[in-house]
Amino acid sequence: MRTCLVVDDSSVIRKVARRILEGLDFQIVEAEDGQKALEVCKRAMPEAVLLDWNMPVMDGYEFLGNLRRMPGGDAPKVVFCTTENDVAHIARALHAGANEYIMKPFDKDIVAAKFQEVGLL
Repeated sequence: MRTCLVVDDSSVIRKVARRILEGLDFQIVEAEDGQKALEVCKRAMPEAVLLDWNMPVMDGYEFLGNLRRMPGGDAPKVVFCTTENDVAHIARALHAGANEYIMKPFDKDIVAAKFQEVGLL
């Protein structure tokens, strides 16, 4: 079974994402900030990461840079999940190594479409 790391400081968002992604046959691992997410990746690299931008300790942008520099860190498909919708913000995420992005709030159809676009479904 494929694994998706859900990284968000909101337990509600993590719970919603877990429900959606388990319905898409992913095993879910959760982290509430980028630092904890890096620790998860050091133990076992996931196939996918659903990543929030704004978090305490280490934000999504910093996490993504660290992930992409790790051995095997180029493999996971990363989908940024953000409330920011300006083009510069989205371009920065994609330039940093994100494969796709979705806007909050999201639903099952949006997540499934984006995961399909990056080849995870």
